[in-house]
This record gives sequence, structure tokens and C-alpha cells, in this order.
Amino acid sequence: MEFLHKIFKIMSLQETLCPRCRKNSVVTDIESHEIFCSKCGMVIEERVSDQRPERTFANSTSNKSHTGGKTSLTKHDRGLRTMINPFDKDSTGNSLSSSMKLSMKRLRKWDARSMKKHDERSLQFALSEMLKIKEKLSLPDAVIEKASYIYRKALEKKLIRGRSISAVAAASLYAACRESETPRTTREIASAMGIKIKEVTASYRLIFKELELKVPVVDSVLCISKIASNANVSEKTKRFAMKLLKKAKKQNMLAGKHPMGVAASALYIASINLEENRTQKEIADAAGITEVTVRNRCKSLKKLA
Repeated sequence: MEFLHKIFKIMSLQETLCPRCRKNSVVTDIESHEIFCSKCGMVIEERVSDQRPERTFANSTSNKSHTGGKTSLTKHDRGLRTMINPFDKDSTGNSLSSSMKLSMKRLRKWDARSMKKHDERSLQFALSEMLKIKEKLSLPDAVIEKASYIYRKALEKKLIRGRSISAVAAASLYAACRESETPRTTREIASAMGIKIKEVTASYRLIFKELELKVPVVDSVLCISKIASNANVSEKTKRFAMKLLKKAKKQNMLAGKHPMGVAASALYIASINLEENRTQKEIADAAGITEVTVRNRCKSLKKLA
């Protein structure tokens, strides 16, 4: 109500005549936040609040932004960290006194020491590794945000002690991919991180149990697009494989099966039916699985085809 009252007050002031020159020339200055007469210059209202939304100038080199950068969990300080000016000068550009210089030096020292805590350093290293994997695996920002949140929860519960930081970061990233239904395997994440798959799976089981994560079952239909792009399969074959998996899903034939293996088998059967020459090895390499898995899953799906 107070906001509406201010608006009606400003509108009524702009519609009235100037009390000095009695002319309808009242205007509002957005820069000085004043209402004044454009003829005689009389100020009628001072300090009018600017109700426009805040604007940022990200591409501008000068400091013209009303607000700072957005906060993000992918930054170890969430984008809220401030830095003490290294120059011993005040806001007007004058040099500080000797006692104030010593105080500022002491503050800078303690500020630098606060960043050298073990948890802070491990978090900074883990988040930097996640950002590297994001570029390698072409992951969206939402997945990295979720992975950062999961890693922070694991750090709060002290699940990092005695374990590799890279393994827990990779496990958090895999859990985020599962929650967002982004088709990425532990093999891909482990190879991108440069660690063993056993370390990723062991860390994933730990955070899944301790953090009580609710991870949905991966839909095998979503994995087809990824395998098809890696194997350079046509769109017609990809759609045939999707129809095949939907039929198998209705008959409950996919329960307990690895989604990537089922998707690769459906794609292989579709390539055979549509006379598109693709070997089991090509499909298996594109899916990141073995040829034995493709052969075993093809036995049950061939009946539907």
C-alpha cells in the first residue's frame, strides 16, 4: 500500500501546476530522484525512489553495475567473497596513516590465512575439477550446480576424510547426472577425471547411503540419442530403436537391465532391420560397453522386432 501511495503521489504531482510559475511543466529527474519544474527550476519533491528493476552491464569495462555477479554453488565462496584493496589508500585517493597501514596489513594476512583451511582448499580443488569435466562431457550448468550441492553436503558430513577428493567429486557429479536424467556413465566420468571406476562407484555408494539421495531409474530411451550420435546412425534408425524400447518397456522386459546396454542393443537391431551396416563392435564402442552385453540383450529384443 505504501508503494502504491508513492506512485499516486508522484502522478498527482506531475499532473498539477507548478506552485511558483503556475504552469504545467513538472517533470521527474531519474538521476537526481527529484520532481521539479522545467520552466522556473523549483524543486517540488526530493529523493523520489527509483522503482525500475536493477540493471547490470556485464560487457562494460567501467563499474556501472547496480548489483554484483550472481551467486553460484560452483564457486568455493559462492561468489560472495570480497578482497581487501592491496593499495594503502582511502576512498578519496589519499595515503593512509602508518597505524592504519599496519592494521590493513594484518587484516590482509588473516584474510589470506582463512583461505588456507583444509576444507576450503579441498572444496576449491573439487569444484575446479568439476568445471573441467563439464567442458569435457558437455554437461549443462544445472548438473554442475547440483553436483556442487551434493559435494558440499558430503563435506559437511565429513565423508571426504580418508578418501580421494577426485573420487568423491566424480561420484557427486555422477549422482547429479542421475538425478537430472543426463545420460553419463561412471566409465565416462572416471576417464574424464583420470581415476579408476572402482573409486567412483565406491564413493557413489557411500554418498548415496549417507546423504539418502533419491535417484530415479535411468530411462533407456534417453540413451539412444547419445549412442546414435557417437555411432553416426541415421535419424530413421534412431526412431525405430526408440519404438522398439517403448514396446519392451510396456511388456516389462527392461527391468533390471543396464539402460545403456539395452539402448545399444535396440539400436543394433534397428540398424539390421533398416539395412544400415553397423557392427556390434561399433555400437558397443559408441555406448561404452562390451560386445557380449549387446549380444545378450539382443536375444530378448529380437522377438519384438
